[in-house]
This record gives sequence, structure tokens and C-alpha cells, in this order.
Amino acid sequence: QVQLVESGGGSAQAGESLRVSCAASGFTSGGNTMAWFRQSPGEEREGVASIGRGSPSYADSVKGRFTISKDNAKNSLYLQLNSLKPEDTAMYYCAAAAGIRTQCRGGNCFPSLKGADFDYWGQGVQVTVSS
Repeated sequence: QVQLVESGGGSAQAGESLRVSCAASGFTSGGNTMAWFRQSPGEEREGVASIGRGSPSYADSVKGRFTISKDNAKNSLYLQLNSLKPEDTAMYYCAAAAGIRTQCRGGNCFPSLKGADFDYWGQGVQVTVSS
């Protein structure tokens, strides 16, 4: 049985940093696409960052501030959140695909940020940023 367990997160002031982690069990992440999504109350789920084939992909709202990384030896996924803003406040979810998932735009392909492309989800971890 595949399990994704998030940890980290918490509260921070605007401009500070946090890190969220995701430990995977029941499958080997290897080259599979993994990603972080977030959702605030009343908002749609948003793909934040994804890693798999090629360079990682990021939502425009977090580019230059967030960094996704993966440790295949530990079967773990990480998201470093720097220069936090109040609008980053959300529940952050780890997601994994049972394979490689990409999106292509204008001839460029990158790891998918579409929720429908992912097969496994964690329970989520809260990140709260105050101004």
C-alpha cells in the first residue's frame, strides 16, 4: 500500500523560510513524477512544484522562491519555501504518480502540475504565513 506522509510546515512571518518533507512508502519513487500541491479554504487546488523527467517545474507564483528536491535513496520529497508571503498560506500536499507525467506547451515539456496526473496523495501539512 502506497503511503505519503508529509511533515514540517508550521507558521512563519512574511519573508521567512520553511521546509516541508514527504516520506514515501509502498513504492519506489525512482524516476516517477512527484509534486507538491496546495489548497486554501475556498480556493482550487494549485500545483506548486513538480519533479521528474527534465528540470523541475514551478507555478509562476512561487518561481524563484520555492525549490523542490527529491532524495531517491530516502524515498523522500522536499519543498523549500523561501521569502514566504501571506498568500502562501495553505495546506500543502505531496503527490506521486505511478510513472512519468509531463505537460507540454509550445514544444517545451516539463513535469506535470496537473492534479489529475497523480495517483497517490498525502494527508497534507499546514503552512501559515503572517504579515
